[in-house]
Amino acid sequence: MKGVTAMKKWGTFLLTVVLGALAMAAEEAVGAQGSGLSRGLIAVGVGLAIGLAALGTGWAQSRIGAAAVGAIAEKPGMFGTGLIFLLLPETLVIFGFLMAILLWLRM
Repeated sequence: MKGVTAMKKWGTFLLTVVLGALAMAAEEAVGAQGSGLSRGLIAVGVGLAIGLAALGTGWAQSRIGAAAVGAIAEKPGMFGTGLIFLLLPETLVIFGFLMAILLWLRM
């Protein structure tokens, strides 16, 4: 089960990066005119970058949170470890947010 979870997380991350790159490439193809299509694709890329990152993070935290509560119930000293593991998927949202900022600045 761990391999599937990690694979889905990386799949979400790669999909976010690829869609962001597609939006940037669409703007480059249109040129300096700034047509409505390129701006629209960039806006879609921004939305997908944040949305998919948040979706993946929420799904990961739901699984980690359940496991952390179980571990803390058995051994109260595991609170710090459970909290750290619960915060790790937040980096995915930070990457999505950075990609969205990079795309937004290109509009």
